[in-house]
Amino acid sequence: MAKILIPTPLRQFTEKQNTVEASGATVGEVLASLTAQFPALKQQLYSDQGKLRSYVNVYLNDEDIRYIDKEATTVTDADTLSIVPSIAGGAPVAEAAPARAETATLTKEEILRYSRHLIMPEVGMEGQLKLKQAKVLLVGTGGLGAPLGLYLAAAGIGRIGLVDFDIVDHTNLHRQVIHGTKDVGRKKLDSAIDRMRDINPNVQLDRHEVALTSENAFEVMKDYDIVVDGTDNFPTRYLVNDACVILKKPNVYGSIFRFEGQATVFAYEGGPCYRCLYPEPPPPGLVPSCAEGGVLGILPGMIGIIQATETVKLILGIGQPLVGRLVLYDALDMKFRELKLRRNPECPVCGDHPTVTKLIDYEQFCGVAAASTVPASGEITAAEVKAKIDRGDKFLLLDVREPHEALICRISEATLIPLGELAKRVSELDMTGEIVAHCKSGKRSAQAIEILKVAGFKNLRNMTGGILAWSDQVDRTMPKY
Repeated sequence: MAKILIPTPLRQFTEKQNTVEASGATVGEVLASLTAQFPALKQQLYSDQGKLRSYVNVYLNDEDIRYIDKEATTVTDADTLSIVPSIAGGAPVAEAAPARAETATLTKEEILRYSRHLIMPEVGMEGQLKLKQAKVLLVGTGGLGAPLGLYLAAAGIGRIGLVDFDIVDHTNLHRQVIHGTKDVGRKKLDSAIDRMRDINPNVQLDRHEVALTSENAFEVMKDYDIVVDGTDNFPTRYLVNDACVILKKPNVYGSIFRFEGQATVFAYEGGPCYRCLYPEPPPPGLVPSCAEGGVLGILPGMIGIIQATETVKLILGIGQPLVGRLVLYDALDMKFRELKLRRNPECPVCGDHPTVTKLIDYEQFCGVAAASTVPASGEITAAEVKAKIDRGDKFLLLDVREPHEALICRISEATLIPLGELAKRVSELDMTGEIVAHCKSGKRSAQAIEILKVAGFKNLRNMTGGILAWSDQVDRTMPKY
């Protein structure tokens, strides 16, 4: 039987197994065997028309088989299939840099500061001058943006633009190492700029205190050579990708989830873009954010350093960039894998005949607006739930978080059924009674409501704000996470 590697976001549908064996002579037969073993996985991999979803890629022994008849591709018992879902071409910069570098100089202090670069023949004075003249835009100063900001500033990138509008929170500190405890409550831009300026006062730091949108992306990005994607949501990822392709700027990509990370370079001359890899986003909620699903604090450091390395290589014009190559990192097994990526000639953005030539509504494209809309009649506040409990109302308070989250904090009256198990455990619930669902913030419980609706339940309500709202409105002693 062939071995199938299951990524973290889909393990909730395979009883948390990361490796599954399935029989079949072709990829299609193996996947059919897989979904027969785990029926809930089928709707994640296939559309209602029976076609493999475009936000899911299948690799055979690390070879990209998307643009061939993958369903009919022969498989042997010695083969390994990898399922790679999405997790949230530009001109080489090195060609343009020398013209600017001719008039640039390094001060005596800079020569001392960068001396370990200067004595490397691959960098030297010429290379350090290229770095000094380079202009890099960093989108986000969070998990990935933190190591990126630190190392790009230290490397001597002459001008770095920072895009962020968030505030430093206690929950950021285990991974966003550019910020400190003293910065909680400050704007991330202020904290990041102070730290980067302390590392290297020679770097010009541009503030872009905005949410990147279709209306402002071109204006924000136009003056930079390279865009580094440190975002954590799908609408902004697609926005950054499309803008980079249209503006012909390389997009240094990284993404993280729990113990796994990805990195590559998109929109580089002749190479693929993000839409070549994932033509469409996954449905809202399939891949949780770090706030919902968690992330090992060290993981963004590893992926961010890979992104910073690729950025410096592009500027210097040295080495082999991660163009057409997707690096997968598994922190638990301490393994790196490399998958080949191909440019899709039919890609709507970077293909031979592009149809997306201007920026679109990416919230709508990713279904975020529709997914976040819950009918008012289906909502209930944490305070109202507490009042129902105190009155002795008969209803089920359903906690759809994971068991390890319930160990952090829980509402004693709640019944725990994790979201990934709900569809197969609906028989445990009273279809005639009232059910109020809650999770951490209200997102997963909204998905639970939809699952129960499909199963025929009628009297359903979602506790807005989840257990975080319970901490604010009902029990301030309850810890937040």
